[in-house]
Amino acid sequence: MTSIDKLIAQYATDVAFVAEREPATTLADFTQQLATAADLLGPSWVDIEGAEELDTAVVYLTDALDSTDDAERAVLVSRAARYLVDVDDIVSEYRLSV
Repeated sequence: MTSIDKLIAQYATDVAFVAEREPATTLADFTQQLATAADLLGPSWVDIEGAEELDTAVVYLTDALDSTDDAERAVLVSRAARYLVDVDDIVSEYRLSV
């Protein structure tokens, strides 16, 4: 399973670039920045292939934030991580378009 800290460390810099913020250090901030990035990368703006999966990750992370059960939270974060595997490629494509 992917821990919250590992997830943030792996993706925060790329997500923050798109969201035009400093990299998140908390799950709440990361989730908020990811939601912003998903909106900017999706069909309404630049429409980068694969960006629609970021919305799914946001749903899982929002549920993880709302969960009071540590085991459930860990499962939700791991599920979100599966939808973030292409973040590097997505953000690389975005960097080329800006």
